Amino acid sequence: MPPEAGEPDERAERLSAGLAEATGNAAFVLALRERGVRDTAVLRAMEQVPRERFAPPALRPHARRDIALPLACGQTMTAPSIVAQMLGALDLVPGQRVLEVGTGTGYVTALLVRLGAAHVRSLERYEGLARAARAHLGRDLSDVTVETNDGLAPEVVRGGSYDRILVNGSLAALPPHLPAALKSGGRLVAGYWTGRGSRLVTLTRDSAAAYARTEGAALRLGPMTPGRALAP
Repeated sequence: MPPEAGEPDERAERLSAGLAEATGNAAFVLALRERGVRDTAVLRAMEQVPRERFAPPALRPHARRDIALPLACGQTMTAPSIVAQMLGALDLVPGQRVLEVGTGTGYVTALLVRLGAAHVRSLERYEGLARAARAHLGRDLSDVTVETNDGLAPEVVRGGSYDRILVNGSLAALPPHLPAALKSGGRLVAGYWTGRGSRLVTLTRDSAAAYARTEGAALRLGPMTPGRALAP
């Protein structure tokens, strides 16, 4: 039955909104490709996980721009092209177990789930951000554990065993307990602070518990701060 005169056609509005979202997602992915992102799986995940869902409400109009967004507690939501570089270097295989240090809003966590992680254990030093990330993730929480904890503390990951470890920030030195938590064939990705800026660093562990380290592109990535925050 056609809608009565003056009654909005809700179906048409939903179709229009869906088309606008799809168009915006396609443009977002195209912009990432133009910035050199070529990993098809990462691009597909970033098309399917709307960044605006995880951005602060006042900044959602800017969520599809390739810029970092400010968060509470002096933190930032990393620019999409840098997220894509780090996820590409991580080379996640579906079914793997991931440790994420620095949950932030939960955006990267959701991308890890979309890429096929069997489970993501995500550590965030600010309780307010961890609480918000849980709300943003919603149904994805069945594959995720978000903890308020110091991801750089040895006791937090002692005894753990992960296929992949992602550190969402820069470190002047890599804490030895993080590589030690990798399984054979595992891989760790982080930012490395050189004193003049950050670079992408990838560490892989072989069957003899030896590590191979490679440094990649320069990154605009904030430093990781140790300790569990006292602020809520």
